This record gives sequence, structure tokens and C-alpha cells, in this order.
Amino acid sequence: MIVGIGLSDYPRAPHLDAVQHHVLAARRAIADAGIAKSDLDGYVSAGGAGGMLDDAITMAEYLRIDHRYIDSTMTGGSSFEFHVQHLAAAIRDGQCDTALVTYGSDRLSATGRGLGTGGFTQPKQGVAGPAQYEAPYGNTLVGAYAMHAMRHMHEFGTTSEQLAEIAVGVREFASLNPLAIYRDLITVDDVLASRMVADPLHKLDCCAVTDGGGAFIMTTAERARDLPNAPVYVLGAAGAQTHWNISQQTDFSTSAAAVAGPRAMQHAGIGVDDVDLLMLYDSFTITVLMLLEGLGFAPRGEGGPWVQEGHLRRGGRFPMNTDGGGLSSCHPGMRGMFLITEAVRQLRGHAGVVQVPDCKVAVCAGSGGYLSAIGVAVLSSEAPS
Repeated sequence: MIVGIGLSDYPRAPHLDAVQHHVLAARRAIADAGIAKSDLDGYVSAGGAGGMLDDAITMAEYLRIDHRYIDSTMTGGSSFEFHVQHLAAAIRDGQCDTALVTYGSDRLSATGRGLGTGGFTQPKQGVAGPAQYEAPYGNTLVGAYAMHAMRHMHEFGTTSEQLAEIAVGVREFASLNPLAIYRDLITVDDVLASRMVADPLHKLDCCAVTDGGGAFIMTTAERARDLPNAPVYVLGAAGAQTHWNISQQTDFSTSAAAVAGPRAMQHAGIGVDDVDLLMLYDSFTITVLMLLEGLGFAPRGEGGPWVQEGHLRRGGRFPMNTDGGGLSSCHPGMRGMFLITEAVRQLRGHAGVVQVPDCKVAVCAGSGGYLSAIGVAVLSSEAPS
């Protein structure tokens, strides 16, 4: 179960580098949990922001964590949902009792906003591995998602207006988050009028680029009884991968969420109607649509009309990304961490003006790569029956 959460400073924090984001978030999570750092015997980090400076081994040394269990699973933005799955099993099997998971990135301060329009080349280094076979064709990060969007439009008649509705709904929550990088309300017309980045995705279909970091702490049921905050229970978790490099995607109209989602919810013993909150990776509006369909909240191919019905908006049946999401609040590079911390905040009833009434079950779905590796965690304020 999750007993502590912490965020570092965001969306702009030029005073912190990637490692310092890890440290600040860790300090805040440890304080939130009401434990001592010496109580930790497990540590997990995906790294990825500071190169070899913030991998799990290096960060464990930097943080001086005497661990019995360590994990550096890296699946991009979904890493932290995979970490929940791995840690739940490790704690259940006695490999550790209390573990810390951290993430940090100075993406905005270090590199500025690029909207993912860069290709696969690395100055002076070239391209290693399978990406060398894609680089000559000039694809970009946004381009990989644009191909998913274009295919979905071709196959199912999805429209840009329907994708824009996702950005509009997330911005509604961001307008209520004083830390969000973008807080001005927007309309569907605003999204469609914003600059085209990779057809059919406009600028406002694309996530923000920010600094930020986060952390959470998981422990045993016995240990949680002695801690100040009500624990958040992990009811189920699963992960799945369809590809990593975009050239190896076999079906651009679906994702591994169609595998990981049902597994996680079956493990949790819940169905779609039991869910109160959705925390979905929103690197792009099409990412949300693909996750919604894969998880079973909208039938395959019908996500566009379903979104237009307002289900994800504030006051809707399945409010989504109540912190403002990656589209409008913060996206330091691997946002899956923030899906978990915001879900915990909601399940504790600590979300203030964006609190979802009677929030008991949240589904967090992270996406890594190019809709490549999907991790799903089902969290609850109530113990499993």
C-alpha cells in the first residue's frame, strides 16, 4: 500500500537539477509518510533524466538508502505503474518492507521547449540500435503519435474536434491548480487554431515540457497501521508491451492497454463502473483516446464520440487528470509518477477544489515509448474485500 507521496518544485525550477528533484521529492514523501529514512529497505527509480547520474544504483548511494531490494525498470512514462506492480509483489514476498520510488527531471530548465519535434539523431553521436533504421526517414516523437491519430481517424472517423475535447477538459482542471504551467481556459476552437505540429496534432494536442519530480512510498499493511495518513491500497496492477520502436508497431489503432487494463482490473476485482477517477497518461490527446479504449471505458473506435459526451470533464462520470495533466500542468518527461501521486491525493480526500466526491477507486494508466509499453495500477481508499 502507498503511505507517502511528495512532489518537487514544478513547473519551472531552474534552481534544481534532475538529481535534486529526486531528493526534494523523496524528502517530502518521507515526511508525508511519517517515517525515518532509515526505515527504508527498498529503493526504485527509472532514472532517464540525468543520464547515469540518476539511475537507481547511483541514486540509492546518493540518498544513502541501505536497501534489501532495488529496481531500475525503465519503460518510459509508464515506468512507475510497473514499479507499483513490482513493489507490491516484492513486499508481499518479503523482499522488502518499506520502499521509496523517486523521479526527477530538469527538462525545461536544461533544454527548453521543443515540443518533441526533434528527430532521432544525437549530435556528434549518431543513432545506435534499432532507431538507426528509422532516423533516415525523418520521423519525430510527435510524428509517431500523429500516425496513431491519423490511423484512428481513417479507421473510425475520429475528428480533431473530438481530440480537442480532451485538451479542453484537462485545462479546466489546470485552471484550478496554482502550480500548473498553463491555466487559461481554452475551447475546442482554440485547440484547432493552434499551430499544427504533426498532422493531425496541433500544439494544444501536445503536452507541456516542464521541470518536476515526484516520489511515493509503499509498505506492508502492518507497518501502515502505525503511520499518520490513511493508506492507499494497491488492488491490482499489470503491464504489457506491443513494441518499442515505432517501426515495429503492428496495429496503430490499438495499444497494450487492451491487455494490461483488463488484467489489472480483473486482479483488482473491479469493473469500469466501479472507477471514480481516471489518471491517464496525456502526452498527447491521442494517447488518452487510445488508453480509454484499451482500458474498456469506451468501445474500440468509439472513443471520440464518448469523449464529446463530457465524461472526462469536471463533474463528469470519469473525471480525468485532476491536477491538470501533462497537457496543461506538468510533464517533465516521464509523467507516470504524477498519475500515482495525484490519485493518492484524491483517494485521501486531500485534493481541495478539484476533489472528486466520494473518490474510492482510481485507475492510473501510464504509457511509455510511442504507446509502446503500458502500465496500469488500480488504487483504492478501501482495503480489498
